[in-house]
Amino acid sequence: MTLPTDSQPPPSPPPPDSATDTATSNGETTTTATATASSSSSENPPDSLPTPPQELQLPISWPQDGTLSLEWIHNLMQCFDWSSRNLPPSEFPSVLPVQAFDSLILVASKMLHKEPNCVTVDPFRPNSGSTASVVVVGDVHGQLHDLLFLLKDAGYPSDDRIFVFNGDYVDRGAWGLETFMLLLAWKVFMPHNVYLLRGNHESKYCTSVYGFEKEVMAKYGDKGKHVYRKCLGCFEGLPLASIVAGCVFTAHGGLFRSVTVTPSKRLKGKKNRKIHLNHDSKTLTLGSLEELSKARRSVLDPPWEGPNLIPGDVLWSDPSKNPGLAPNKERGIGLLWGPDCTEEFLKKYQLKLVIRSHEGPDAREKREGLDGMSEGYTIDHVVDSGKLITLFSAPDYPQFQATEERYNNKGAYVVLEPPNFDNAIFHGFTAVTPRPKVNAYYNFEEVIDSDEELDLESMVTS
Repeated sequence: MTLPTDSQPPPSPPPPDSATDTATSNGETTTTATATASSSSSENPPDSLPTPPQELQLPISWPQDGTLSLEWIHNLMQCFDWSSRNLPPSEFPSVLPVQAFDSLILVASKMLHKEPNCVTVDPFRPNSGSTASVVVVGDVHGQLHDLLFLLKDAGYPSDDRIFVFNGDYVDRGAWGLETFMLLLAWKVFMPHNVYLLRGNHESKYCTSVYGFEKEVMAKYGDKGKHVYRKCLGCFEGLPLASIVAGCVFTAHGGLFRSVTVTPSKRLKGKKNRKIHLNHDSKTLTLGSLEELSKARRSVLDPPWEGPNLIPGDVLWSDPSKNPGLAPNKERGIGLLWGPDCTEEFLKKYQLKLVIRSHEGPDAREKREGLDGMSEGYTIDHVVDSGKLITLFSAPDYPQFQATEERYNNKGAYVVLEPPNFDNAIFHGFTAVTPRPKVNAYYNFEEVIDSDEELDLESMVTS
């Protein structure tokens, strides 16, 4: 398979209307781009559907030899973009038939399940003698058109450009299925240039509450349960974290506790040992990368109790200005960790940055002492060894908002450049407007926006 290079640009969706570069007061560059797109077609009679442009290859079919091409990927992007603006959700199988879905998710799932819990992202290319830059992306939450813009703005994955996605591909936004399928396709096409990590919304509980399950059922009808089940299986295979160029740790939520077990000497013999787990908030200690590598990530919902707590911590935890580790009582799962923990983790593993996601503008407005998410990123901890960054890539989030006044936040992505990869270059962008008109797949007026007060009893813990 030949990877594309910047010297041979692939065909792509229409360019954004405008883009401007500005420099922030701390010396980091922020690129703000505004994209516009035509609104969805609503003038067609109910009993007729618009004819797709001749250049689109519809329906999408899986290549006979099972090898994806760059042209196939870009056709997928353009088909998803067109169908989201022109077809009702129930017509989605005419765009991506179940057979093509099955082939894509099977290949992608096998690939993801083989990856370790913490993937190593190596931008140094000894064969070509070159070094790639790395783009880190935060939550996208089914906002397909903003993702399409981000990919074009940052430059598509190539020999010289690696992407690391921090999870939360689905839920809340109306095009979670298209978003997830598109990223899986890029992963299959470029397995060493695209890394997909798991977010807390890649779970059975969240997708049943925040819309993805209903979205799949609306788009695939009687095949919906099959498609949803396959997506859940793929979610289980998504890695939990990455280390970029040996100096940057990325994960959806962030740091995690040690779950070292201590056998009691009460009785002899392994069968009769009593196991004590390090759960008490008074004895919480930071976990190690070795413990992370041994965690069991193949669970539909990361448990909030028991011995397998690391996946839940990595996906659900939040930073705090207060020192130490503490239970994350607001969310009911995961931890809060302070600047001292960030310093300890960075110093122990000789890292310079932690880049995590997980908190949008709705969550951040409730976090005392932490900056808001209006720019798509915040720098939460600055310590001797480096920085902790929160990155959020869904602009004008959430798509469906119960209040008249919207957050109107920017989305952002980070570029890490060689040779050191330790200086985060921020690129901010605004939402693609107008968004196609579509109904929400969840009751956004009643569902809590910031994932607080989870119904933990309904979450699967096995």
